[in-house]
Amino acid sequence: MIRINLLGQARPKATRRPVDTGAALPLVFIGAGVVLGLLVLFYFYHSWQTQLEGEKKRIQQLQAQKTDLENIKQQVDSFEKQKQVLQQRVSTIEQLQRDRTGGQELLDQVANTVSRAENLWLISMTKKGSTITLDGAAASLNSVANFITALKRSGYFQKVEIKDSKQDEKNTNVQTFLFTINADIAPATGPVAAPGAKPASTGGAAPAASAPAKKG
Repeated sequence: MIRINLLGQARPKATRRPVDTGAALPLVFIGAGVVLGLLVLFYFYHSWQTQLEGEKKRIQQLQAQKTDLENIKQQVDSFEKQKQVLQQRVSTIEQLQRDRTGGQELLDQVANTVSRAENLWLISMTKKGSTITLDGAAASLNSVANFITALKRSGYFQKVEIKDSKQDEKNTNVQTFLFTINADIAPATGPVAAPGAKPASTGGAAPAASAPAKKG
């Protein structure tokens, strides 16, 4: 539709309403603050997450080290137990050498018999007359029985008897049995005659046969 200006005056131009920027400014600051706060929270979250991952790795490393140390501790404990057994054996042998309660042959026989016994060691040895008393410890009763059998088979002892046997209640780390054995030293035998040799005559010399008297 065509409009005609009959007044002959210029039509005033439409003016735009000014935009009120004062009301929008707080929203800008609020938005910027929210974005900045999100950035700060993300930074702290990322830092804490990184520290958490580092701590997890450190915990895993410490757990692995703990497992290794426990294995090493078990090996050290085993070595310590073996060391105690060896020290007790050495101390017993040294004590026997110092005390010298019997002859060298007796000490050698006892030492050789003990060295052949497994998981067994002597604590003390006393000698009264021809009887000896052996106090010791073993890891099992079978070791004690084998030791008694070895003493009997040595031929140096007789009447080997176990006087007492009980579990050591003081030593709770390792199962140990304490025992006391009495044995008599077998009497020494004389020299054995050589094969084919004739036994010596026990009687006096045979009288010489008298020569027949000569006739005059």
